[in-house]
Amino acid sequence: MIDLRRLRVLRAVAYYGTVTAAAESLHLTASAASQQIRQLGRELDVRLLEPQGRRVRLTQAARGLLAHADAIEARWELAESELHALDGEPVGELRMAGFPSAMCRLLTPVAGALRAEYPRLDVRLREAEPADCYDLLFNGETDLAVVEASADAPARGDRRFEQQTLIEDPFDLVVPEDHPLAARTAVRLTEAAEERWIIGPPGVWSRQRVLAACSAAGFGPNVTHEACDFTVTGVMVSHGLGVALIPRLAQLSGVPSVRRLRITGTPCPSRTFLTVTRRGGTGSPAVRAALDVLRVRAKETVG
Repeated sequence: MIDLRRLRVLRAVAYYGTVTAAAESLHLTASAASQQIRQLGRELDVRLLEPQGRRVRLTQAARGLLAHADAIEARWELAESELHALDGEPVGELRMAGFPSAMCRLLTPVAGALRAEYPRLDVRLREAEPADCYDLLFNGETDLAVVEASADAPARGDRRFEQQTLIEDPFDLVVPEDHPLAARTAVRLTEAAEERWIIGPPGVWSRQRVLAACSAAGFGPNVTHEACDFTVTGVMVSHGLGVALIPRLAQLSGVPSVRRLRITGTPCPSRTFLTVTRRGGTGSPAVRAALDVLRVRAKETVG
């Protein structure tokens, strides 16, 4: 019988890419993590790590073992969920994580609703960027996360996670209240082709979304200002410095004198929100209850 804790070390090495990073996530020393994997290899009579320059990499045998390790982890998660489901009512601790927009508009009100409906449920929230949310789930430090879909995130079919589309969050064109378009409720993106634009600086996720949308509409935006934060962008718009595309769920707290206009036609840019749990984790009554409330809240908020 192999030690399942050693399988978790192997999974962590595959997830983080290095023994050092895996050890840190598991609160082990790198030498202790390496020793765990060597011992696992001896138990199975296979070699799991091989040198690659100054680093090591997983062998083919290790990659084959990982498929079984992920399946075992998912089955254990499901077993725990079924045990907690015996009473039916959500109880105990539920940990949820998400990036700022998800926290403000979705997870915080959902946590309040869950506390009111299930007094024995202890809801804990944690703000985290999408990449960190996957790490928190993998390490067992959160139970449910709301993230934005991105190309560098784990694939939808990743056997370690269950990922479901929650909602599409459309981008609105934000203009000053005295702008010629401000009296409208909806516009086509091409109507802003001659405007001065405020977008994110290089490296910010929203920049590529805006540039891609404008390109699909047949124009390149005249970028005059750059800002990371949507509230800062909104303040710039309110002072007549340009127009911007801002997701509908992004709050413009305390920003006066701007108008949000719905984009019609094609392209109609949006970002996708996903719910993510560990594989097998949706069997938990607490997670199921949170997902139910979350879906209702998301539809109401974007609508």
